[in-house]
Amino acid sequence: MNQLIEYSTNLLKQVDTKFVRYLHNEINWNNRLIGIIGARGVGKTTLVLQYIKQSLDEKKALYVTAEDLFFSTHTLIELATEFVNYGGKHLVIDEIHKYEKWSKELKLIYDLHPNLQVIFTGSSVLDIKKGNADLSRRAIIYFMRGLSFREYLGLFHQINLPAYSLTEILQLKADFSSLEAPLPYFTTYLNSGYYPFSLEDDFEIRLRQIINQTMEVDIPFFAGMNISTARKIKHLLSIIATSVPFKPNFSKIAEIVGVSRNNIADYLNYLEEAGLIIQISLPKIGIRSIGKTEKIYLENTNLAMALSEDKTNIGTLRETFFLNQVSVKHTISLSAKVDFQVEDFQFEIGGKNKKKKQIENIPNSYIVKDDIINGFGNVIPLWHFGFLY
Repeated sequence: MNQLIEYSTNLLKQVDTKFVRYLHNEINWNNRLIGIIGARGVGKTTLVLQYIKQSLDEKKALYVTAEDLFFSTHTLIELATEFVNYGGKHLVIDEIHKYEKWSKELKLIYDLHPNLQVIFTGSSVLDIKKGNADLSRRAIIYFMRGLSFREYLGLFHQINLPAYSLTEILQLKADFSSLEAPLPYFTTYLNSGYYPFSLEDDFEIRLRQIINQTMEVDIPFFAGMNISTARKIKHLLSIIATSVPFKPNFSKIAEIVGVSRNNIADYLNYLEEAGLIIQISLPKIGIRSIGKTEKIYLENTNLAMALSEDKTNIGTLRETFFLNQVSVKHTISLSAKVDFQVEDFQFEIGGKNKKKKQIENIPNSYIVKDDIINGFGNVIPLWHFGFLY
């Protein structure tokens, strides 16, 4: 226990609290059991350490990682009980998916120690309804995404601007007067601004390592796959990456990858839950449309740049950015007439020379243009949609 306390204390000393992620203010930190899940590399660990440092009595809070050697000879329940006996009030468990019986023991801790708050982080493929115990009635789960363009400006360039609602963006009520020359920043963000660790050296190498760990460790572990099946999912991702936006033909994919057609939908869902792709369909009208994926995009533009093997199409990159940023707060689907439908609004995405002809006679429709700074009428700059969170 003393070693864990020392480790936690040392980590907290190193945590910088100048920049805090969007999710921090959306979490109800008063809940007794809080889960924060998300793809590798989006900043979950930093978030929970900042919460301890900013909001808690550090003497009554403990941060541990579930992959610590301590857990080779001790259980989570033993740790929680001893910590409570020490007077502990807040236990933060990082990388909970590294602990085999995590759901069962969290349930027991919740029931045995009503005065202990437990916060845990885990992989985005974590399912609280599966495993040894269903935590869905006890745990409040939050899903964390990568940096918005707004957050990127704050973290990398100390340009701090507020988030705006979709309505404010569409009505051109967002105030960007203090942001000079946004387009060069935007170009860099599309290449390497989605993950906080791009502040460090060798970003592309680190990103590829995260992709490989997700494919080789996270997905196989939660899906109970063998190495051979994991390789087939990697093959599937490589096919998607060089063809986005990818229009899935399940029979053809199954033939290329060498698996049953019935498995493809599951494999795509694993990739989506792991934060590697986004599946999108037409608006759901009636039971026939349920679950029918029409297109597949890589989850964010940084993945697109890293995996597309220098074949990144600028049009696809624009659509990926729009889909990625808007989907955090809104329901988005394909449109039968333009590119995307977001609730009651229709959007056509293009470059600065995009004409309005495609949205003529379409109510609540907008042209979203790249490479422009200011909007006018129903023409909105693409980068504005990076301020929704």
